[in-house]
Amino acid sequence: MGFGVRTVRTVASVARALDAIAERAPDFALLDVELVREKSFAIAERLLALKIPFVFVTGYDAETGISQEFAGQPRLQKPCSSEELEAALLEANAIR
Repeated sequence: MGFGVRTVRTVASVARALDAIAERAPDFALLDVELVREKSFAIAERLLALKIPFVFVTGYDAETGISQEFAGQPRLQKPCSSEELEAALLEANAIR
């Protein structure tokens, strides 16, 4: 893995993400806003409740697509560079 990250889990639906969080909470999460036919906001709510840092990854511009409830959450614009991803991980203390 890059950036010193040892384990990465990926899921493609809100239900699977919530199950994965319940099974083993992550230290940090990257959330793609748009998942096939659903948005990742339920996952974001769960992560906030558990105080797990996360970053939205989105193709939407800064004014669109993310609920006002999450306006203060960090986001990366797709496509993002390795440097931008590393900066987000460092800011969340997900890597050292």
